[in-house]
Amino acid sequence: MDERAYFYLLLVAVFVLAGVVKGVTGMGLPTVAMGLLGGVLSPVAAASLLFIPTFVTNAWQLLAGPSAGRTVRRLWPMMLAVVVVTVPAATLLVRVDRVWSRAALGAALVVYAAYALAAPVLRVPQRRERWLGPLAGALSALVAGMTGVFVMPVVPYLQALELQREELVQALGLAFTVSTIALTAGLVLHGAFGVQQLGLSALAVLPALLGMWLGQVIRQRISARVFRACFLGLLLLLGLELVLRPLF
Repeated sequence: MDERAYFYLLLVAVFVLAGVVKGVTGMGLPTVAMGLLGGVLSPVAAASLLFIPTFVTNAWQLLAGPSAGRTVRRLWPMMLAVVVVTVPAATLLVRVDRVWSRAALGAALVVYAAYALAAPVLRVPQRRERWLGPLAGALSALVAGMTGVFVMPVVPYLQALELQREELVQALGLAFTVSTIALTAGLVLHGAFGVQQLGLSALAVLPALLGMWLGQVIRQRISARVFRACFLGLLLLLGLELVLRPLF
C-alpha cells in the first residue's frame, strides 16, 4: 500500500471512529480526530481537515435540538468571547513549533479526561452566567488557539448549567459550531488554511456521518456509562502519548 492510499484509509478510519463517539455522547468528534491525527499531521493540518465535518455535524446537532433561538439568546455573550479570542489566538497554532503544539494538545486531552473521570458535581447559579460564560468561552478559545481542540473549560461550564440533556447537546453543538468557524477564520487570516484543504475536509464528512449513525445505533445497545469510560480512557492514553512523545 502506497503512502497516499494509507493516508486516505487512515482518514476514513479516524473520522468513522470520531463520528461514533459523537453519535453516542453528543461530542468528541474534533477531540478524538485531533488526538489521532496529531500523531501523523501537524496540528494546523489536522485542524484544517476538521473544518467541514466538524461544522456539518455540530450545525446538525444545534438545529436538531429543542430551541436553537433560546440557546443562542442565553449563550451569546460566551459565543462572542469565543470569536473575539479564537481568531487572534489561532496564530499560536500556526507559529508554535509542532512538537510543543502536539504536547499542548496532549495536555488538554489529559486534563479533560481526568476531569471527566473524576466527575465533580458543579453548579453555576444563573446570576453568575453573565461573567462566567464569557470567561469560560475566552479561556476555551485560548486553549483552542494553541491546540485546535475546543473543550476545556467550556464543556464543564455548560454541564454545570443544569440544562436538560437535549438542551445540553444543543448548547454543545452551538459552542463547537462557533468555535470551528472562528478557528478556521483565524487560520485563514494567518495564511494557514488553503483552498486545496477543503477537498479533503469535504471527503471526511461522509465517514464522520457514517460514524455518527453507527454511534446512535450503539447508544441504544450498550451502557452509556461503559462507553463514556472507554472514550475517556482513550483520550487519556492519546493525551499521554502526545505529551510524552518529545521525551523519546
